[in-house]
Amino acid sequence: MNHDLRLANLERYLETAHQDALLVTHLANICYLSGFTGSSGVLAFARGQWAFFTDGRYTEQARMQVKGAKVLVDALPPLSHAAKWLAEEFRSTRRPARVAIEGEHVSLATQRRIQAEMQRLIPKSKYRLIETSELVEQFRIRKDSAEIANIRKAVQLASGIFPQVLQTIRPGATENAVAADLDHLARRAGAEKMSFETIVAAGPRSAMPHARPTRSRIGRGFVVLDYGVILGGYCSDMTRSVLVGSASGAAKDLYSAVLEAQLAAISTVRAGVQAQEVDAAARAVLKRHRLERYFTHSLGHGVGIEIHESPRLAKGQTLEMQAGMVVTIEPGAYIPGRGGVRIEDMVLVTKNGCEVLTPTPKELVTF
Repeated sequence: MNHDLRLANLERYLETAHQDALLVTHLANICYLSGFTGSSGVLAFARGQWAFFTDGRYTEQARMQVKGAKVLVDALPPLSHAAKWLAEEFRSTRRPARVAIEGEHVSLATQRRIQAEMQRLIPKSKYRLIETSELVEQFRIRKDSAEIANIRKAVQLASGIFPQVLQTIRPGATENAVAADLDHLARRAGAEKMSFETIVAAGPRSAMPHARPTRSRIGRGFVVLDYGVILGGYCSDMTRSVLVGSASGAAKDLYSAVLEAQLAAISTVRAGVQAQEVDAAARAVLKRHRLERYFTHSLGHGVGIEIHESPRLAKGQTLEMQAGMVVTIEPGAYIPGRGGVRIEDMVLVTKNGCEVLTPTPKELVTF
């Protein structure tokens, strides 16, 4: 990863936006900009220099991982240390320094902490906190070649264990047991960790889009498997729905409609298309099948360092797709008391279309 280039791009943006300094507190953004993967740190910029602040637990890790920034370790909490550093940088300023903070990630209490620390050294007239929106995320939205390579590996690993996952599904097995086996298979295959808590939802519970695994036993009906892995610091995400018992006409129709909706959405993806247009393509299919009211969530989301990133594929989202975005396409239909189906792939947006990254077949699997 070219962290020096990322920092330089952000520095140029700050100059254009007339921001004198920046505090980055969101760990995913810190990882993107500097390479640090620990749980305690703050990245700051002022007067042409970058500094990374952490505590003693991460001294060696920070020195090994952090690129493009000076590593500073202190007994003070990282945020306090960073605020103190900024205050010292602007002691002699003749006009209020504009200090950018991440609006989505900095609470009111945290803002007050920053102000209190800075005002120990300089008066409030020396600086202004400026809330930004998706300041770093706007750079993360398009993946570079190294990021795409890591995402591909994560997708391949997750897809590669799916045949083994199918062997764990049998009538009488609990959702918890299947989820535990799935997570174990992923870690044995080399996953750093799961992208999120694995979803295994069987029978009527498959009508709950984000059902957590329980001790409920698998019986007749659909089983929704939604999982992903992290590899090289990047996430994957996939969903397949399988059927236990003989496939009735209604079950086949439900599965077929969701698959048709997914394929329609995928065929719409290309650079220049608005995110809401991709979502609308899936909903139009489900509407023809009288299933639109059972599709209760957005069509998809970006994936990268975090499992949910920009863009969001949903009604009202006018952001245009750009080459290099990696998004999920995951329509579903969830019928209370009966069950649900979701089919999800990750796709890479290209200039003239997209590349489906998830290689797992999508034909209905029955047991």
